[in-house]
Amino acid sequence: MAASGIFIGLTESDILAIRDKAVAMLKEGKTIMSYSDSGTNVSKQFVMPVKEVLAECKMALQQLDPDTYGRRTTIIRTDWRQFDGF
Repeated sequence: MAASGIFIGLTESDILAIRDKAVAMLKEGKTIMSYSDSGTNVSKQFVMPVKEVLAECKMALQQLDPDTYGRRTTIIRTDWRQFDGF
């Protein structure tokens, strides 16, 4: 899934905080946390898959400061050999 830009408009510090939390959860192997006690079950899940969160953060940071976080580039490849007569 391509990034949709949902973090665009947030401050750099907010985006970095979201990214850092996603990275920490990834390192710990925690994307879903559960607690169970005497028949009471509680579970907490990161809102989006970590991979998607990181892609959204990257996109927002690149738009916010392309000199620091890199510029987005679009690459289109076409194999003209597939067309007869070319």
